[in-house]
Amino acid sequence: MPYMNNTLIAILATLSYLGSALIIGLRLFSSRVALKKPPRQAGIALGLAGVVLHTLLLYQALFTDGGLNLGIFNAASLSAWIIVLTLMLSAISKPIENLGIVLLPLAAIALILELAVPTTYIFDPASPWGLRIHAIVSLMAYSLFTMAAVQAGLLAVQDQHLHNRHPGGFIRALPPLQTMEALLFEMIIIGFVLLSIGLLSGFIFLENMFTQHLAHKTVLSIASWLVFSTLLWGRFQFGWRGRTAIRWTLAGFVALMLAYFGSKAVVELVLAGGG
Repeated sequence: MPYMNNTLIAILATLSYLGSALIIGLRLFSSRVALKKPPRQAGIALGLAGVVLHTLLLYQALFTDGGLNLGIFNAASLSAWIIVLTLMLSAISKPIENLGIVLLPLAAIALILELAVPTTYIFDPASPWGLRIHAIVSLMAYSLFTMAAVQAGLLAVQDQHLHNRHPGGFIRALPPLQTMEALLFEMIIIGFVLLSIGLLSGFIFLENMFTQHLAHKTVLSIASWLVFSTLLWGRFQFGWRGRTAIRWTLAGFVALMLAYFGSKAVVELVLAGGG
């Protein structure tokens, strides 16, 4: 019965996420298909409903008798939950709900994988509080940079259309280019602060960040930190923007994605499966 309940909750959460993405898509493309725009509040409300249902599933998956289960698909689901929660709450006061057209379907996929493919990586409940802060803050940083990467993708499409002087209905539905860039750098600055705290706490509370199973994760995380610090320095020193900002953002995100989920995939799926 609990499994059936979880399946029903997962279906409802998935439908909520996809319904929210559909509303956002209709608002973006309605001028092309001659449809009346649905209210943006409906998309935000459906997204938040999905977050509430997602929370119920996450709680059961994460908190086990042995400790916190941060298996790869649980971690991906938790990251998706943080992303959508941040997105929907921010969308109440800022025009960033358009990111949901990409992020909400990805959250639905993460939720389904969490339920369909159980993975186990127990975070020792006796671990120091500093390590817990490191894990949580690092995941929050990854979530912020995921949003920034999608924002950079939208910005690239918008920039391309404006340079070609073909601002179609989709582009007209987006906020002005300057607003989109300002929102991008807000996400990057917050994500960079969180990533800095995550790296610092790791060096303080982990015995050795360069042990064999952590070395690649540490090196890639530092590489990502250097990319984003260079981008922010270039932004404030030389006014970097447009395609330069987009390229640096995507490069930093790829490094961070490989650092966290790439390393987890190797350790939990490849090595564990081979062993």
